[in-house]
Amino acid sequence: QVQLVESGGRLVQSGGSLRLSCAASGYAFTRYGMGWFRQAPGKERDFVARISWNGVSTDYADSVKGRFTISRDNAKNMVYLQMNSLKPEDTAVYYCAVEYGLYGLGSRNLHDYEYWGQGTQVTVSS
Repeated sequence: QVQLVESGGRLVQSGGSLRLSCAASGYAFTRYGMGWFRQAPGKERDFVARISWNGVSTDYADSVKGRFTISRDNAKNMVYLQMNSLKPEDTAVYYCAVEYGLYGLGSRNLHDYEYWGQGTQVTVSS
């Protein structure tokens, strides 16, 4: 049973920082790329960042590039999203997800991700 559990979301002031964590279990974590997505009320679920199975390749949405950093610790089956210089428009539920296919080459499309956590709420006050 694949399980992804996000944590770390909370209320934070604009300009502040948060680190989100995703604890994975039930699958061969080290063989799959991982992504972070977010969804604000009334909006689509958008790509935020992804990281390859071995942590070598990363990709970021333009809206977060330079502010957010995705990382993974394969020894702990953990994925992280360090978020700095937070803005009110970053307010959303943040989800981690497992990419389809072993050793995937990477995708920004949410339909290319097979498993999803329940999300963690990030609220950035102005």
